[in-house]
Amino acid sequence: MRAGIAFLIVAYMLSQFYRAFLAVLAPVLAQDIGTTTGDLARASGLWFAAFALMQLPVGWALDHIGPRRTASILFALGGAGGATLFAMAQGPGAITLAMILIGIGCAPVLMSTYYIFAREFSAAIFGTLAGVTVGVSSLGNILSTAPLAWAIESFGWRETVGGFAVFTLLIALAIALLVRDPKKPEGEAKGSLLDLLRMPAMWPILIMMFVCYAPAAGLRGLWISPYIADIHGAALDQIGTATLVMGLAMVLGNFLYGPADRIFHSRKWPILIGNLGVALLCLSFWILPPSGLWGAVAVFAVIGLLGASYPIVISHGRSFCPPHLTGRGVTLLNLFGMGGAGVMQFASGPVYAGLVSHSGANAAYGHLFALFGLVILLGLSVYLFSRDSTG
Repeated sequence: MRAGIAFLIVAYMLSQFYRAFLAVLAPVLAQDIGTTTGDLARASGLWFAAFALMQLPVGWALDHIGPRRTASILFALGGAGGATLFAMAQGPGAITLAMILIGIGCAPVLMSTYYIFAREFSAAIFGTLAGVTVGVSSLGNILSTAPLAWAIESFGWRETVGGFAVFTLLIALAIALLVRDPKKPEGEAKGSLLDLLRMPAMWPILIMMFVCYAPAAGLRGLWISPYIADIHGAALDQIGTATLVMGLAMVLGNFLYGPADRIFHSRKWPILIGNLGVALLCLSFWILPPSGLWGAVAVFAVIGLLGASYPIVISHGRSFCPPHLTGRGVTLLNLFGMGGAGVMQFASGPVYAGLVSHSGANAAYGHLFALFGLVILLGLSVYLFSRDSTG
């Protein structure tokens, strides 16, 4: 089982890579096949949308056929297949379709890991395991920064993405061979998703889940690159370094949030405080924009650090899920998390286009990032009334 979990973590590392690699690929895709920032915002948003919409069937599959077949089949067909299509793309439409397929393929990977943790380990350490998993897997986020920029310059973007397609297929085969499905508890067939939706304790957490990941995912996955290029004249190597710094901050944030519930005897308050910090920093781009390239990178890094609350929010919601609905519970939470990121990413392209046409790039970025902050504040105003739980 340990080997199987290790390969699931590697698969989620690839998921982190695919959701963030457009930020570095943006300049070469624009030059080679004519993609625009709006095209990539739409493609990125649809990745998250496909990922989110797959959570309901994935939750059912985890509870009924187990994580081994669910993860390996979808990761091979969607993940490897979508990456292959991406490598052969001749225009923005193919990039969009490839990102949708990759989102479908990546959808079951983290939830399969969490499903095994929830079944095989105590609830008290679920948050720590969840945080460590996302933290280690965030190496994929790092891989999509300076290392990806180096690979593109050395081998070309098509060859690089094609290589990742082959690697994705190999990891899917390893999952099929090495993952072992946990035993099902008694009463497995009873209950449904509606039972979770009827629980009042879940709704404030679902709202928080919808907003908490959107700023870090949106800024790191797409907007940091055009922002520092347009406002500070950053070159490809500087974009690679900047995204690396923000990615490393997100890795550290996952490790810090993981055991926070046991340290502070609360899941609610670390989430509240951290996300309030994210909101204020996003608003700072509008109120008092950072001066200089590395000042901006520092702000992005702190947003990445504080915006890595995703695992502990999952842990908060999972603490209210009955055992026989574990799969559907964690995937419902993930649906809201990825769905929120997808909605914000999808909307950010047209919002920016409308803003820049009226007020110029500086003001447009400030207003767009402030919108991310306002969305977080709205989520926090609801989450404030949630029931707390401890490690």
